[in-house]
Amino acid sequence: MKRVLVTGAAGFIGSNLVHYLVAQRPDWDVTALDLLTYAGNLENIAVPLRDKKIKFVKADILDDGTIGDLCRSHTFDFIFHLAAESHVDRSIHGAMAFARTNVLGTQNLLDHAMANGVKRFVHISTDEVYGSLGPTGRFVETTPLDPSSPYSASKAASDLMVLAAWKTHKYDAIVTRCTNNYGPYQFPEKLIPLFITNALEGKKLPLYGDGMNVRSWLHVMDHCEALLKVAEGGQAGEVYNIGGSAEAEIPNRDVTYAILKLLGKSEDLIQKVADRPGHDRRYAIDYSKIKSHLGWSPRTSFADGLKSTVEWYLNNRAWWERIKTGEYLKFYDKNYGDRK
Repeated sequence: MKRVLVTGAAGFIGSNLVHYLVAQRPDWDVTALDLLTYAGNLENIAVPLRDKKIKFVKADILDDGTIGDLCRSHTFDFIFHLAAESHVDRSIHGAMAFARTNVLGTQNLLDHAMANGVKRFVHISTDEVYGSLGPTGRFVETTPLDPSSPYSASKAASDLMVLAAWKTHKYDAIVTRCTNNYGPYQFPEKLIPLFITNALEGKKLPLYGDGMNVRSWLHVMDHCEALLKVAEGGQAGEVYNIGGSAEAEIPNRDVTYAILKLLGKSEDLIQKVADRPGHDRRYAIDYSKIKSHLGWSPRTSFADGLKSTVEWYLNNRAWWERIKTGEYLKFYDKNYGDRK
């Protein structure tokens, strides 16, 4: 049996990882931690909580006392660290929260993990730390970091602090950098869930610029499989890129068309809005290292993954309708309401 802590466990990737671990490693003792800010939703892990397959702790990763007590009392084998402020547009309007959570929070968690014998620290990051790619090529693990937004800058800083723990203290820490995830339980501020839910409500789909910004898409459950492989078989002090297949490298415009086609909606719903500041043109991940070292590659085609994601939002309308109120609407208006 392993004892593991998942931070950010009520968010999008974190909650999917909790479900994946419960299914794939049912004998593990899983503790889920989340502060339950706007994007953390306890409904996302309600079933394993109800069935007592996990324990839940509500806490800020900067809460020195709680994090210290948790690490001392549980002797974790793994920490999967996903707690983060993660939305680029929010970071443009307020960078301090990103520096606080992503940099200082990560360091606090890392300090307590080292001090209390946590055996392995898996830090989940993003390909956005590499910056923007030209029309060809892919990011490799040794690509220089060149973040464009306060969000990606804060993630780059946290990556370096984690890697410094290995270089300075020989602490068993690993960094993963994934490309754009999609799938169930994703908060409807990111492109795919935003456009699915807007289309279902008959609202406009606010497409930035010319819509030709290219992203490589990775289904969240493929990402969870990769994270488990890294935790169980990765090498300490290494960085592993986790990316989608070549056919999943698609301009945002084409993703938008595909969503509308699956829903049987008109392309007239597309509304071109002014591009956001520092909008990276293209991301693409070379995942050959994790493929050769750990035998991982994405299983889900983008066509199949998008279809199943659209079906999930169709079948879970009450979930996202409850979310798209209050603070979310204020954020939406701030970002898209005046972009003509």
